[in-house]
Amino acid sequence: MAVLRIGSKGDGVKKIQQRLKDLNLYKGPVDGEFGGGTEAAVKAYQLAGKLKPDGIVGSELWLLLFGEARASAPDILAKPLDYRCLALTGSFETNKGIPECFAGLSGDFDGQGISLGVLQWNFGQGSLNPLLKEMITKHQDAAQMVFHENLKILAEVLKSSNEVLMNFVRSIQHPVKHFIYEPWKGMFKALCRTEEFQNIQRTYAFERFGLAIKACKDYGLWSERASALMFDINVQNGSISTVVKAQIMADFKNTAKDLSDDETEISKMRIIANRRAEAATKEWVEDVRARKLCVANGNGVVHGVNYNIEEQFGIRLKRF
Repeated sequence: MAVLRIGSKGDGVKKIQQRLKDLNLYKGPVDGEFGGGTEAAVKAYQLAGKLKPDGIVGSELWLLLFGEARASAPDILAKPLDYRCLALTGSFETNKGIPECFAGLSGDFDGQGISLGVLQWNFGQGSLNPLLKEMITKHQDAAQMVFHENLKILAEVLKSSNEVLMNFVRSIQHPVKHFIYEPWKGMFKALCRTEEFQNIQRTYAFERFGLAIKACKDYGLWSERASALMFDINVQNGSISTVVKAQIMADFKNTAKDLSDDETEISKMRIIANRRAEAATKEWVEDVRARKLCVANGNGVVHGVNYNIEEQFGIRLKRF
């Protein structure tokens, strides 16, 4: 079974949190986010049972907690690769697991009205409009369950001119701090938690995933992990310039010749991660580096969250 530790997310974590709460060892929210509070409660449970307090829930500790074998693997492991890559990038963007990683939401701080979802589709550029229209058209019942009487308002706004639309979305947020007012904040978040809207996001992100696969082939990469790296570069950084590509290719030539296929793949990904990070704006270099090396290495800490991308997202060092 996949172990659960700091940075893990999902229903398994919720179950652990609820069990530890029932034992009066955990005081935090049952939110599926394995943070420091959950780790502290796990360690307290381990100490009470005279176990090594490492804060990690493996198969043996799961049995002690619940008297049963760990439930089946997380649902995401059965999802297509493009969905898993989208969820990973969304998690980096939001510091949240599924479904919250699909629910990034920001206001008009950048002049785009409202930005929503993993790829921050927005009203300012008109990129969010078609996703919302498709949701309303193809999944009206699900949309109705989210927006209720406000669905008619949203539908009419989406039919209006860009000026009317932007005036409306600016009217439902703070004029200076740009946070979205309730109930619209909660409704947009709830929309992103629906499977229907997640699938719409996946559809509209698929072109970028195709570009990531093409980039892998351009650089001689073959793994699921490499596709996740290239997808994340596309989303966070846009592209790799011709100058940086030339530097990467020169570095490839210096890669040791006696490495295994897996070792060569990892070495190439690390080169790409470092070169792309160094090409970022100075203040973001280390942020980009941490994020890209996390994917290249298969694990790491990004924004204070521990990741093991095979355990959490099913993204492996195997051929895509």
